Amino acid sequence: MRTKVAIIGAGPAGLLLGHILQRAGIGFTILERTSREHLLGRIRAGVLEQGSVDVLGELGLDADLRERGLTHHGIHLQHEGQRHHVDFVDLVGRTVTIYGQQALVRHLLAEHDRIGSDIRFEVADVELHGLDGSSPHVSFTDGGTAGVLDCDVVVGADGYHGPSRPAVPGLRAFEREYPFGWLGILADVPPSTDDLIYALHPDGFAMHSMRSLEVSRLYLQVDRDESIDDWSDARIWDALQTRLGSDGWTLHEGAITEKSITPMRSFVVSTMSHGRLFLAGDAGHIVPPTGAKGLNSAIADVTLLGRALVRSIRDGDEAGLDGYSDAALARQWKVQQFSQWMTDMLHVHREAPDASARDFRYRSQVGQLEYLFGSRHAQESLAEQYAGLPF
Repeated sequence: MRTKVAIIGAGPAGLLLGHILQRAGIGFTILERTSREHLLGRIRAGVLEQGSVDVLGELGLDADLRERGLTHHGIHLQHEGQRHHVDFVDLVGRTVTIYGQQALVRHLLAEHDRIGSDIRFEVADVELHGLDGSSPHVSFTDGGTAGVLDCDVVVGADGYHGPSRPAVPGLRAFEREYPFGWLGILADVPPSTDDLIYALHPDGFAMHSMRSLEVSRLYLQVDRDESIDDWSDARIWDALQTRLGSDGWTLHEGAITEKSITPMRSFVVSTMSHGRLFLAGDAGHIVPPTGAKGLNSAIADVTLLGRALVRSIRDGDEAGLDGYSDAALARQWKVQQFSQWMTDMLHVHREAPDASARDFRYRSQVGQLEYLFGSRHAQESLAEQYAGLPF
């Protein structure tokens, strides 16, 4: 088998890159270790930056997004019942769109089916070879049959646990683990808010998001080692009512259809490229979800990488590929600091050694929020970063 670009991973990064290449007439094959059903069933992020929406529109991949996406003009921030709206349109003239990653993957995959893309599911034993030379190739098994895919370039869009990142020799990883996680639920109940709510409360962080006009997505801060079995539906709704409560506002409850606990961490690699291998998305970096940057970072990566690959393969211009890692990481570290800032400001930090230190930390976070509520310049900075840095 031979193709121009071998893409490892059929998540949003790999699928979107395939569409970018297809529109430039460049051949590709996507290898995915999971089944199609598993890929379509994963519950993931749901906020698209303005730039991500624009990219999907430019590629003609926004039909479902325009029909089902919910445009939001800002976010609500609150502490102990005091709620303030940060209006992105007024501050920076931009919006964000609520559109679940699950829906995006479904649409991108349907478009690949329509154009007959070569996507292989449930492949195993994927290994990368010859990355330092001009003839890289990928070995794998498909349905028990061994195969080799020769190519010009390999793109690792296979997430944190995929084989691509370990194929980079001498790679350094910069990591931070947080002492808490998010308990997330999907509930069959219309959202109780127009824009997302981020709440700091003495009991811990809480967030009200949504997936549609009929389905709400809500989160609670919990200890990272807690078990979901200890959280009954009644306990979850009670905690959400307490932490999100505000005078004159009602949180509507409904049937919980999915719940899970996700630990939170930050992770960035020292380089996004090695020879003819280029990393994208979670293979190269992970952010805590507070800043809504994971999916958007993946889209930013493949937008940069896709343009560079087109110039390299079609025009012989290698400058974009040579500079891809530096450009992607420069943007990613800005994204990381914003996500860390939002996370530190809005979560209760119980790791301090005594009650006095914990109380001091909490009151300083309240001070941060009150400064933000009263400063247009501070709100502009938040709005600019939340709505999305340039690609």
